[in-house]
Amino acid sequence: MAANDMARRNLIAQWAFDTRPILGRFHLWLEDVEVEWISGEGLRELRDVISFVGGGMERLFTMTAGVSALGTRLFGRYGEGAGLDKQGLNRVKKDADAISAYLMSECLWYLTRTLPENHAVMVCLGEGLMPKAGETPEMGANPMLGFGRIYARPEVAKFLDRQVRKLINNQYTWSEFQSRIDLAGITIWGTAIDTLENTSRFALGAPTGPLAVLHVFDQPLSVTKPYEGYMGNLILPREVARAAAGDSLLIDFHTPRALVMQACRKAWPDLEPQNIHVWTLGGKSRVERIGELWAEWKAVGAHVAEDGWILPTGRALFNDSGTYSPTQIVRAWLDEQGVRHLFLVDGYAASAEAMQAASLAPILDLDVFLAVFSSTFKLPFRREGEVMQLDPRDEEFVPKLERILGAPVDAATEQTYRGYIRDVIDANIPLNKRFLMADDFLPRKRWDVMALSGFMLDDPYVGGPGVEKIDDDTYKVTVRLSTPRGIKQVTLTLRFMEPPAVRRLVCNPLLNRFLRGEDHRERPVKISDSGRIRNELQTLCSDALDHFGESGVRVHFDRIPPDVIVPADQERLREILYWYKKHHPLWFSWLELA
Repeated sequence: MAANDMARRNLIAQWAFDTRPILGRFHLWLEDVEVEWISGEGLRELRDVISFVGGGMERLFTMTAGVSALGTRLFGRYGEGAGLDKQGLNRVKKDADAISAYLMSECLWYLTRTLPENHAVMVCLGEGLMPKAGETPEMGANPMLGFGRIYARPEVAKFLDRQVRKLINNQYTWSEFQSRIDLAGITIWGTAIDTLENTSRFALGAPTGPLAVLHVFDQPLSVTKPYEGYMGNLILPREVARAAAGDSLLIDFHTPRALVMQACRKAWPDLEPQNIHVWTLGGKSRVERIGELWAEWKAVGAHVAEDGWILPTGRALFNDSGTYSPTQIVRAWLDEQGVRHLFLVDGYAASAEAMQAASLAPILDLDVFLAVFSSTFKLPFRREGEVMQLDPRDEEFVPKLERILGAPVDAATEQTYRGYIRDVIDANIPLNKRFLMADDFLPRKRWDVMALSGFMLDDPYVGGPGVEKIDDDTYKVTVRLSTPRGIKQVTLTLRFMEPPAVRRLVCNPLLNRFLRGEDHRERPVKISDSGRIRNELQTLCSDALDHFGESGVRVHFDRIPPDVIVPADQERLREILYWYKKHHPLWFSWLELA
């Protein structure tokens, strides 16, 4: 047997052995593995480990991103929102978010069966708590993996669930929580998760962009409450801030863009203003928010990249959503004519996405400057940043707010902005600093990260290929893994071992299956159904849940907006939960229906 063929068989065998919990859960067969090293000269698969989690866990996390991307692409209603009204599109988006969150959650659960006994994975930041662009508040939160979800061996998970509940209920400060965890000898790997980035593009059937993003840290993020808001973010090559420091110039998100331009040109004297390409979110809905930002860049001669502009990769960018992937190509380069160009990212992102981009900085030699905004972000970006610096306990709060808004403030507006600021303070996110960096979310300051992206469709920024169909049962899915020690792109060839009708059931949440017509009374009940349904409720309608006692969950159906779960499905859900509670009271003792 040829040496190359034997090496390939050994590679597949090791990957299949390490990832068997996830492959078994989703009834998949690993046909092939291809590894392309993007950076990390001399590194070899199976010989070298580039993440802090170790080789076997590194492969499990990679498979998690891959299976999440594959399952969402196949079963997440891709493109079914095209031509629908706003309500119909929103329904497709929520179904897509539900399937992606479920797939990743299941992968993490099975992955953590092989964790060391004193380790756990904790979700610290997640996308989905707030409606995004194009949605209205009554449409409610999107299905998500959010703060406080614990994945670990049973005894560790139960212990940590109790500690997290005390954190959420203000019985612990962050320091007390961390001390309790350290005393127990438990290691928590924190995560920032967006199970489906670019959901609108996915639902509308766009050919590029959607991906599953999972960042894993060697410690929990110092967030103490479920939180999602917006953050301003300016992302530059590290050379820019270093050049500015030589002129005693402070570069951060609040710096006038004329001074940022000055620093860019000092870093590269041959860089002409028109060759500075600025990626920001675009569209009419964002004119009020960041129109002034676009104007600042244009006033100094920079190119604010338009939708469809051709990137150095040869693909067209999009700016209707997605600030994460553009971060990965922030750099200066020379074109074929020897002309210097610079690509940078500016504007804002949702909080989980902003933290993910910020934690790429040490990997890509970037500086990322963040600024806290409110959850709705209705003001122009500079005033939004000023408002969030106010102290809600200050007796001069209203006069200061009126000066920033430039208009009288009524009681409702006052309470709204006080609430936004308190939400940030309650989540332990610093507001007493001019700008934030990734270090501000990681209490030990010395930290490590592994960043994973599973491509559902082609990515125009790093060139990751989307899910590719080989035949009716076999698909290729590509995952990009980035750490401070190297970057690699792994292509997994996976074959479903079940027929199409069964594989859809395998990859869909139980509650979704029941709401779509499957009779829950005819399905054999297992004790694991209790945990699955609890997990799915937390993903599907977290805003409608109250947590009480050590493990109790109370479902309030009057808190579920009809655009999240339509009234008929809400009644069906109540019937399903009542049936489980009645027929399996011991397994579902944690459940109460309000």
